[in-house]
Amino acid sequence: MTSIERTAYPRFKRLITARELHLFFSPSREEVEWAVARTGSDGHQLALLVLLKSYQRMGCFPQWEEVPETVVDVVQRAVELPDGVVAGYGAEKTAKHHQSLVRQRVGVTYDAGQAARWPRRRSGRRPRQRTTRPA
Repeated sequence: MTSIERTAYPRFKRLITARELHLFFSPSREEVEWAVARTGSDGHQLALLVLLKSYQRMGCFPQWEEVPETVVDVVQRAVELPDGVVAGYGAEKTAKHHQSLVRQRVGVTYDAGQAARWPRRRSGRRPRQRTTRPA
């Protein structure tokens, strides 16, 4: 059976090794400088970097609730932010703005019309399955 990490909808692994955390989720100095220049608070800086590293790893933006605390901790320690900093968004507009910043950074264009045609992950409906058996 295919592991959940290799499906069409990538997710975070249940257990992420220290090597994977360091390799995939530790931001570079350039990425930190980029985030500092585009955010006004430590919390938004942390959230933007977590979004960037998650997008680079998975190719999509995760729901904020799906991001493991270990990933947030690794990014927070790498950037040397204080322990009391809370990553997250109070407004959806800020989250959308950060997503567009990440897309620009990675070099991905977003077509809202095409995105609306794709089956939604959380809509409750499943994409239509094609069968290989003739009717």
